[in-house]
Amino acid sequence: MRHREQVRVIVVIALVCACLRLAIGLATAQKSPQTPPANQRSGDQQKKDQQRQETRTVRQSQDTGGESIKIPTEMVQLDVKVTDQNGRQVSGLTKNDFAVYEDKVSQSIEAVSSEEAPVSMGLVIDTSGSMQSKLLTVSEAARGLIRQMRPDDEAFLVQFKTEADLLQEFTSNRRALEAALGNLYTSGGTALLDAIIATADHAQEKGKRRRKALVVITDGLDKNSSAKEKKVMEVMKQDEVQVYLVGFVDEENSGGFFGGSPAKKAKELLTRLAEDSGGRAFFPTDVKETPAIAAQIAKDLRAQYVISYYPNHDMRDGLFHTVRVVANHGDNRKLIARTRQGYFARN
Repeated sequence: MRHREQVRVIVVIALVCACLRLAIGLATAQKSPQTPPANQRSGDQQKKDQQRQETRTVRQSQDTGGESIKIPTEMVQLDVKVTDQNGRQVSGLTKNDFAVYEDKVSQSIEAVSSEEAPVSMGLVIDTSGSMQSKLLTVSEAARGLIRQMRPDDEAFLVQFKTEADLLQEFTSNRRALEAALGNLYTSGGTALLDAIIATADHAQEKGKRRRKALVVITDGLDKNSSAKEKKVMEVMKQDEVQVYLVGFVDEENSGGFFGGSPAKKAKELLTRLAEDSGGRAFFPTDVKETPAIAAQIAKDLRAQYVISYYPNHDMRDGLFHTVRVVANHGDNRKLIARTRQGYFARN
């Protein structure tokens, strides 16, 4: 009897051992495909090390100016309006009819295009108390600009008093813009220069189109701006936004921003702001001229050449580089090319 019990124990132990070996074998077989062979792991690691080394080399080249990577100079594009000495638009010019000077050095022009480019436009309307009698006509002029927008254009609407108030954010929806005109109301004082800075910054930050412009309609009675001429000029250079100004000058109002000698100085300042940005300043003597001026501005925004060139230097120094464009068709006409005064070579 004892012998039989011993045999049974031995058989049970043998069976248990066999089951354990089988379980361990299966577990090993299932796990082994997830672990690559030693030579495969080595190859993958070598690839990763090579990629890191290549990345390091690229960064090193960019940081230290190594010769293996050359960052190309960014193309400069200038929106240029060309007129004759009588103010009439000149069309049909080619690359050979233009010369570009950057920092007084002649540049090689890459291309000249006269195709209409979409615009990101800001309608900036003075709604201070002194504009009350003009507001209806001004609103209709703004409505005319909105109706001449193309499908790819976009615009925003701002009214300003002592502060700028955004009535409609950038949109291509003309109905939304026209509806926002209904929210204009007059009151308070005027901070014209502050409003120009605020809306130029907004156009640069939010506008999706390369060509950006402001149309500012005001009577110019600025008594509340904190900004000075130097600051406004700096912002206009940085934002690269064309400014079209419609100013109703009241020469008899000696107490205002446009009164007597201050009136002359104000007109000169606002004309410089407009022309230095590549835009224009209009000073109508009658509010009824506003719709015709708005139509002229819409035409000006369309009828511009785009001159593209790569500067013949690789400077990205963050400094302002002056630009001058000369147009000459080879005939006896004196042509006037109007564009922004320069650009910042951004790093």
